[in-house]
This record gives sequence, C-alpha cells and structure tokens, in this order.
Amino acid sequence: MRITSGKGVAMSGSRVVSSSMQDYLEAILNLSEENPSVRVTDIAERLHVAKASVNEVLGNLKEMGLVFQERYGPVSLTPAGREYAIEVRRRHGLLLRFLTDVLGVDRVTAEKDACRMEHAVSPQTIERLVGFLEKFNQ
Repeated sequence: MRITSGKGVAMSGSRVVSSSMQDYLEAILNLSEENPSVRVTDIAERLHVAKASVNEVLGNLKEMGLVFQERYGPVSLTPAGREYAIEVRRRHGLLLRFLTDVLGVDRVTAEKDACRMEHAVSPQTIERLVGFLEKFNQ
C-alpha cells in the first residue's frame, strides 16, 4: 500500500481507492469504534448519502478486499481495510490539528477543509507536517 497524492491510495495491481472510498473506510472505522455492528444505514447517515450509494461503494470495496459483508449483514473492515482507514484518519487528524491549532481556523470550517485536503496532500507533505507539529508543541 502507498498513499498517492490526489487520486487516493494505490493498491497492489491497478486498483486505486478513490477519495470517496477513503471517506467510506474512515466512516466504517469510526462507526465500528462506536458500535461493533456497522450497518449500511449507519454509513448512509454518517456520510449523508443514500443507502443505494453505500451498497454500490461497498461492492467495490469488497472486490478490493477492504471490507467484508455478508448479504444484508453488518459491515466490517478487513485487516487491509483497517490499515487504509487508520492512515486516512491519521492524515485527516493531522490536517485538522494544523488548521485549528496553528492557523486558528474555526473547528467547523477546519473539519470540512481537512476532509477535502486529506485526499490531495502527498505523503511527503503529511510527514513534514507531523515534524512541524511536533516542534510546534514543544
């Protein structure tokens, strides 16, 4: 796995996890930490999308080996899906922290901006940001 700038997470082979798919993985991770049984309805509500849209994306994520779901059953992340989701959430959290703590952006705006930015920032930029934030907090 590697994170690519702009397009998403590159998988082995030619499949790429899109920005939208990254949002789904992050939502599933967060929901699974709140309740061990994640339903399609929960994901739809969290992401403000239709259940049909969730089912379509879940189908793609299943094909990629990132989520598991038996027909009409709860959704869970595979080990690879969990790894991706954790990385997406890490990037999101770092950008959110930078926007609020360093730049003083209000939390609501920073949350929206971090969500957009997390998919477009390169791994190199994220790692430099981590170093900066570590120095900033000393």
